[in-house]
Amino acid sequence: MKKVAAIHDLSGYGRASLTVAIPILSNMGYQVCPLPTAILSAHSEYKNFRCLDLTDHMTSIIEHWKELHLSFHALYSGYLASVKQMDIVSRFFDDFKTPDNFILVDPVLGDHHQLYPGMDPLMVEGMRRLCRKAGIITPNLTEAAFLLGKNDNRHVSLREAADWCKQLSHEGPEYVIITSAPSENEKNTNTIAYSRTDNRTWQVIGDYIPASYPGTGDAFASVITGCLLNGDSLPEAVDRAVYFVNMGIKTTFNYNCPPLDGICQEKVLHYLNEPLPHSRYELLPF
Repeated sequence: MKKVAAIHDLSGYGRASLTVAIPILSNMGYQVCPLPTAILSAHSEYKNFRCLDLTDHMTSIIEHWKELHLSFHALYSGYLASVKQMDIVSRFFDDFKTPDNFILVDPVLGDHHQLYPGMDPLMVEGMRRLCRKAGIITPNLTEAAFLLGKNDNRHVSLREAADWCKQLSHEGPEYVIITSAPSENEKNTNTIAYSRTDNRTWQVIGDYIPASYPGTGDAFASVITGCLLNGDSLPEAVDRAVYFVNMGIKTTFNYNCPPLDGICQEKVLHYLNEPLPHSRYELLPF
C-alpha cells in the first residue's frame, strides 16, 4: 500500500487539515502517516481555540521514522505556523525525498488579497524556500501573488495568472496549480494548472456557490495528491479535485450546515472512486 506523509495540524473540531486529509486519502486507498504540527481544540477560524504547539516534538518524530527506515510515496505539507516549522519540514523533505516519490506543498499563507493572521513577510519567504523543493504546489491566487512578491491580485487576467504559474514553476515545481483563478463568467470558479514538462496550461471550470467553507483547500490538495499517486495526468487530477470540492460545497450548502464546520465530506467521499460524469478540463492557448 502506498504511504503518504501528511504534515498538517490536527483539529479536534471542524473539518480542516488532517481531519480532511486522512479520510480523503484513506478513501482513495492510501495509508496516511500524520506528522502533526499542532493539536487544536477546533480549527483556527473558531474564536478562542486552544492550541498545543508540537514544533519542538516534530524533530523527535522524524528521527524515530528514520530509525524505522520508513519511506513514503508522497510527502505532503499544508498549513505551517512558523518559520521554524518550515525549516523542519524542509529538512524532512531533504531526508525523505527519493527519485520515486514526490513532494506536494500547499503554501497556506492567505486569501481574499491578504495574509492570514500570524503570517508575515518572513513566513512568506520561508514558504518560497519550501516551494522550491516541491514537485507540485497548490496556491490560491492570493498566495501565488505573495510568493511572487506581487502587491495586488485584484485585477489579474487569466493570461496573467497563467504566466504566474510559469514564473512559480521556474522556481522549482514541475506542476503549479492555482485555485480561485480569474474566470470570464462570475457564475463560475476557475482553477488553472501548468506543467513545465510539456509547457501546457489547463483550466477547469467549476460552479460558483454563494458560500465559503474552511478546509476546502486542504480537500483540494489531498485529492490532487491521491490522484497523482494513482498515475492520473495533471488535468485529470485537477478535474477530479475540483469536482469533489464542488460536490462537497453544494451538498453542505443544501443541508444548510454551519459554515465553520467545513464541508460535509462524509456525504461525498464516494465521488472519489466513481467515474466523473464528464471531463471539464480544457487546454489554454497560452
